[in-house]
Amino acid sequence: MDHIDDYLNHLLVERGLSRNTVEAYSRDLARFFTWLADQDETSVTLGDLRVFMEQTRAAGLSARSLARTMSGVRGYYRYLLEEELIASDPAELLDRPRLGRYLPGVLSRAQMERLLAAPVADTPEGLRDRALLELLYAAGLRVSELTGLSVNDVNLEQGVVRVIGKGDKERLVPINDTAILRLRDYLRDARPAFHPGACPILFVSRRRHGLTRQAVWHRIKHYALAAGLAGKISPHTFRHSFATHLLEGGADLRSVQAMLGHADISTTEIYTHLDRQRVRAEYDRCHPRAGKREKVKGEREKVKGKRKKGKGKR
Repeated sequence: MDHIDDYLNHLLVERGLSRNTVEAYSRDLARFFTWLADQDETSVTLGDLRVFMEQTRAAGLSARSLARTMSGVRGYYRYLLEEELIASDPAELLDRPRLGRYLPGVLSRAQMERLLAAPVADTPEGLRDRALLELLYAAGLRVSELTGLSVNDVNLEQGVVRVIGKGDKERLVPINDTAILRLRDYLRDARPAFHPGACPILFVSRRRHGLTRQAVWHRIKHYALAAGLAGKISPHTFRHSFATHLLEGGADLRSVQAMLGHADISTTEIYTHLDRQRVRAEYDRCHPRAGKREKVKGEREKVKGKRKKGKGKR
């Protein structure tokens, strides 16, 4: 366990991972070393790791959390091997758990319009929140990216926002005219009421601090209720809806990947699966013969039932 701090610092400084990601790996490794107890980390075998993963799975950890735990353990032993602290990597052949394809929650365009219209723009808070929601949807930002924006990150003349994403990677994302208009209103008429000084943070509160991720989440929950929208709606719902609506409108997958800041296009492809589901639903709803699928299925079940009865009589 003596090398954990060095490994986490390696992830933060040399690998450029975000603090949230490094903290998650830290918790996962703490779970592993609690299980390891007094056993020396350098004496761990592949069999030990398989037992750990199986017991962790049996304890009720989700497949996604289990995969992240495995990733942390594999990365740690790979680091020990690179630093020549162990002679061989026991985690090299550790099997990865299978993850199901997670289809994110998405609002329809009509639902999104209702949500964006929910803030009442007759107070500084209303103007701020209206601009905040518009920007979330216009640029498909993560909530941490939104709260980390400075005033200078938004170029209203060119219609782009400069975003620092995971791993401190920078990207430029275009924003639409409505978002530009809402941001102009907020910066001109509302932001001085929150912070008349030279605070660099874009979205601030009455306490003259930048809005936290939790504060943004609570504002969205408040406006979702005001708009009469049921279900769990979070800042990430805006990001999912942004990607899905772009692809529905014919956007190129690579362009959506760049705007979302995904390192791997397979992450972006999840939205194409979601889009196919919607296409299937629309086909079933609109095609004159699509509704007959259930009827045909029912007829097949009747035929099977008759066959079973016939066999019973013999």
